[in-house]
Amino acid sequence: MADQVITFTQEGEFQAYYAACAWCKENGYSHGSMQARAPIGLLRGDWIIAKWRNLSPKERQQLDGTITCIETFREAPVHVVIREGK
Repeated sequence: MADQVITFTQEGEFQAYYAACAWCKENGYSHGSMQARAPIGLLRGDWIIAKWRNLSPKERQQLDGTITCIETFREAPVHVVIREGK
């Protein structure tokens, strides 16, 4: 079983990012704060998640997934990646 990747391609400044965050909320995931191009952590349930730079390697490993971008969260595409088996 592979990681599940949901891609958001809404046009407009941050629109794909906002859509990804809405998907996470609708599907029971909490997301961390944006930090430039770094991934944003996801955990199933109601959590407060630190920025990527403040997560330890162990905490990163415990995440249920991430929100990622290629260049910047300002423009599409934005990907929600749910880890295999999570």
